[in-house]
Amino acid sequence: MLLFILLSPPQRSETKIENGFLQETRFLDRQVTLNLLESKSCYFLVVIHRSDSLKLYYMTNNVDHDRLFKELISTFFIEFIELFFPEVINYLDRDSITFLDKEVFTDVTEGEKHESDLVAQVKFRGKESFFLIHVEAQESSRKWFNRRMFTYFARFHEKFVLPIYPIVIFSYSKPKREAISQYVVDFPDFKVLEFNYQVVQLNRLNWRDFLNQPNPVASALMAKMNIAEKERAKVKAECLRLLITLRLDPARMQLISGFIDTYLNLNPVEEIQFQEEISTFSQPVQEGVMQITTSWMRQGIEQGIEQGIEQGIEQGIEREKTLIIRQLKRKLGEINPSLETKIMELSIDDVEALGEALFDFSKVEDLINWLNTLTA
Repeated sequence: MLLFILLSPPQRSETKIENGFLQETRFLDRQVTLNLLESKSCYFLVVIHRSDSLKLYYMTNNVDHDRLFKELISTFFIEFIELFFPEVINYLDRDSITFLDKEVFTDVTEGEKHESDLVAQVKFRGKESFFLIHVEAQESSRKWFNRRMFTYFARFHEKFVLPIYPIVIFSYSKPKREAISQYVVDFPDFKVLEFNYQVVQLNRLNWRDFLNQPNPVASALMAKMNIAEKERAKVKAECLRLLITLRLDPARMQLISGFIDTYLNLNPVEEIQFQEEISTFSQPVQEGVMQITTSWMRQGIEQGIEQGIEQGIEQGIEREKTLIIRQLKRKLGEINPSLETKIMELSIDDVEALGEALFDFSKVEDLINWLNTLTA
């Protein structure tokens, strides 16, 4: 669904932008606007006319967090266990993993239905017996979530009669207090139940501790760890640097790079910082990161075409051309304004080709010769 909000004088507006996303907008009709902004199934294209300028903001608010985490962990299940629970690897048979169909449970007290995220049946190494690993991804802090985890455990145990290893990944940004990791039923004189589960609380993990982990899950989940606002661009660059060194196949590379870009969506100032960060990498890593960012641009443009947002397409192309000009200047020094004009007039296919070719340039004449081949 597409939603367009068009405002023009004399209607007043105040817009707050954080991390490239529209966080809050105040209009005369405040109630209607807030209802629109709180919708979870819309894309927003907000055009604000002012007397001296036209501003365009684009935001998507329909990230399917459960799907992203489930896809990441199911694809890199062994790597996930190795990263956070290496002891389990010692008694797990790597070749015996079977993912079970999702289970749907009704919470009578809350009147809600819940689906389990990921349940894998695995074999004990060297034995004929099995156990379950239940991984639940939770993107918000919810009261009585520990009770829901126990409910999952009880239902799985009743259905499969197998030992269950329960894990929760908390991916929310706040609160940062330590999450509850057990559910207890007790009396003053008697403890009936103490159910414990493993917790991976990303906002309490330092991304620097995972910089040198040769693990694709580390590359992805660093994007959701405890990151200072001023470090967002650096962390994104480091996530991609680590990803490039892993030499994964294109499909898995795209899965992780898409995860990173979803959770570290940079604003224009951060994009400049990001480019400065990747310029410090070795040449092969720079080229790999450039290929990833170019593919992001291509995907964004294709999505824009599907959505019919021509302004978004134009902005994506202009942004990529500007970034390439900045990279050329960093590599070759100042370039003639006429060359900048030629670059800004290139087609999207030629821009992508230039983004790859510029790594072979050593002087301005190489750029000139490359541009001349386009008109030869």
